[in-house]
Amino acid sequence: MGDFNLALVIVAVVVCVIVFLVNVYLLVNYQHPDDANQAYFPKFVVVLGLSVAAISILMLPADVANRQACRHAIYNGACSLTLPMKDLWLAVYILDAVLVFFVIPFAMFFYEGDQDKSVGKRIKSALMWMVTTAIVCALVLGILYGLVGKVDFTIRHLSSSTTSFPSTWTFSSGQPCIGSDAHQCSAFSASPSSEKTWTMRTTFPEYVVALATIVGSVLFAIFGGVGIACLPLGLIFSFIRRPKAVITRSQYIKEATELGKKARELKKAAEALHQEERSGSKGRKFRKNVKEVEKELFQLEEDVKLLEEMYPQGEKAETTWALTVLGYLAKFVLGILGLIVSVAWVTHIIIYLLIDPPLSPFLNEVFIKLDDVWGLLGTAAFAFFCFYLLLAVIAGAMMLGLRLVFITIHPMKWGGTLMNSFLFNVGLILLCSISVIQFCSTAFAYYAQATAAQEIFGHTLESLRGIKYLYK
Repeated sequence: MGDFNLALVIVAVVVCVIVFLVNVYLLVNYQHPDDANQAYFPKFVVVLGLSVAAISILMLPADVANRQACRHAIYNGACSLTLPMKDLWLAVYILDAVLVFFVIPFAMFFYEGDQDKSVGKRIKSALMWMVTTAIVCALVLGILYGLVGKVDFTIRHLSSSTTSFPSTWTFSSGQPCIGSDAHQCSAFSASPSSEKTWTMRTTFPEYVVALATIVGSVLFAIFGGVGIACLPLGLIFSFIRRPKAVITRSQYIKEATELGKKARELKKAAEALHQEERSGSKGRKFRKNVKEVEKELFQLEEDVKLLEEMYPQGEKAETTWALTVLGYLAKFVLGILGLIVSVAWVTHIIIYLLIDPPLSPFLNEVFIKLDDVWGLLGTAAFAFFCFYLLLAVIAGAMMLGLRLVFITIHPMKWGGTLMNSFLFNVGLILLCSISVIQFCSTAFAYYAQATAAQEIFGHTLESLRGIKYLYK
C-alpha cells in the first residue's frame, strides 16, 4: 500500500507540472502581439487560474485513486497514511474563490486602467475597486454564515432489547435478525417519530465552497447544456463547411477587396467611437455601439482567416493546404468522438440522475470494470469524462458569449487574445469548475463513493440550511 501511495504522489506532482507547462504554452500562443513582453502580472494570474481549474477537475479522479490506496488494508488506520484529500479540496476551492472574486478583478482593473497614468495610480485605482468588492463579499459571507451557516442532518433514533449471544446463526428472509422473535430489524420497525434533525455548524471553508458552487451552477447549467451539443457538432460542421478547393487568384483579389472595404468602414466607426469616448460620452448607446463594432471586427478576422485558408500563399503553399486539409479531418474525427461522449453523458444523466430509482449505474459500472482490467484505467476514463464536461462549458460560453447582449464579448483567438479577454474567460472557467466537480461527484456517486469530494459536495451541500433547496 505504501508503494501505491508513493506512486500516487509522484503522478500528482508530474500532472501538476504538465498542466503548468501546457497553460504556459497556451498563454504564449494565444496572447496578442501587443501584450508581448509586458502585462506580466495578468499573465501570472492567467496561468495560475487555468492551472487551478485543470487541477481541480483532475482532483476527483485522484480522490478515487486515493480511496483505492487503502481499500484492501487490514488495519483501521491505513487511510490516514493516504493523501489528505479533504484539506486539499478545501485549499483548492478557497484559492478558486479568491482568484474569481478578488485577484482576477484586480488584474482586469489594473490592465484596463488608463495607460497615461503611472503604475502606482493604476495599482491604487485597482486596489480601491478590489477592496470595495472584498468588503461587500466579506459582509455577505459573514452575515449568511452567522445566520444560516448550519447543517441539518435527518437522523433516526434506533433502540432494541438485548438478547443472549446465540450458539448458532440461523438467518433467513423471515428472520433477518438475532433472536427468535425478531422478524424485522429495528431500522424497519422504528416509528416515524424516531426521525429527528441533528443540527451542527459547518466550517467556514465548506460554506464558501457551497456558495461558490451555487453561483457557478447557474452558469454551468446554461453553458454546459449548450456546450455539450455545440462542442462536437461545431467540429463536425466545421468539417462540412470547410473550403473544398483552392480558389483562383482573381477570386482571391475580389474577396480581399470586399474585406478591405469592410475593414476601412470598421476603422472609421472605431475612430468615431474613440472621439466620442474622449468627449466623455459613455452612455448605454455608446456601449451598445462598442459591442457591435467588436462583434463585426471578430467576424472580419474570421473571414480573413477563411480567405487565407482558401488561397495559401508563399513557397510552401501546397504544404499549407495539405496541413489545412489534415486539420479539418482531425476536427471531424474529434467531433465524432465528442458526439459519442456527449451522447453517453446525456444517456447517463437520464438513466442515472433523472429517473428515480436509477435504471442502471451505466458509466459507473464501465469505470469499475475498466479498473478491474488495469488499476488506473477506469480512473483515467473517469478523468476524461469530467474534463470533457469542462470543455463543453468553455464551448458553450464561447457560443453564447457572442450572442447575448448582457455578456461582454471576450473571444479567444490564437495569436490575438488580449489579457482582459484571457482573465474574463479564466474567471468563467474557475467559477464553473466547482459546479462541474459537484455535478460529476453526483453523476458518478456510485463510482466515487466514500471519497472526500462526496463528503463535501454530497452530504454537507445537500443538508446546508437554505442552500439545500437551491441545490435540489
